[in-house]
Amino acid sequence: MTSPESPTTPGLGADDAAAVAAQLGRPPRAVRAVAHRCPCGLPSVVQTAPRLEDGTPFPTLYYLTCSRLAARLGTLEAEGRMREMTERLAQDPELAAAYQRAHEAYLAERDAIDSLGTNVSAGGMPGRVKCLHVHAAHALAAGPGVNPFGDEALAEVGEWWAAGPCVTCTHPTP
Repeated sequence: MTSPESPTTPGLGADDAAAVAAQLGRPPRAVRAVAHRCPCGLPSVVQTAPRLEDGTPFPTLYYLTCSRLAARLGTLEAEGRMREMTERLAQDPELAAAYQRAHEAYLAERDAIDSLGTNVSAGGMPGRVKCLHVHAAHALAAGPGVNPFGDEALAEVGEWWAAGPCVTCTHPTP
C-alpha cells in the first residue's frame, strides 16, 4: 500500500519521507521519487530535482540515502579507492569509454527533467572518480552495466542490507 505524499516532502509518501529523514539525519531536499529500494524495503536512493526549492542548481540527480551503505562506501573512499579508479581511467580506454557513457546517460536523465545548462554531472564524471556514493546511487537507480564504478563499488561492499534495515522509524499516521 502506498501512503499519501508527505506535505513536507513532495515526491515521497509519509513512510518514505520518514525513512529518508531518519537515514539522512535531516529532512531530504528537492526529492522527486524513490529511485531504488533496498531489499529490506526502505528507500536506498532518491531522485532529486536538478534545482533545489529556491532555484539553486543541484546537479546530483541520484542521492544515496541508506546510512549503512553510505558508511561502507565511506570506508572504501578512505582506503583510496577513488584514486585507484581514476588512475585506471587513464590506462583503460574501454573503461574510460564506459564511464563517459555513464556521464552522458546521467546528463540526459537530468536534462530531461530540467537542464542546468552545464556538462557537469556528478562524482567527477567523466574525467575522475570523486564520490563513490554518487556512483553507487547512479548504479542502483539505473541498474547494472550503466556506471562501471558504481557497479564495482557495490560489488565490493557486498550485501549491505543483510543485517536488516539501516533505520527504524515511526511517524503518526494521518
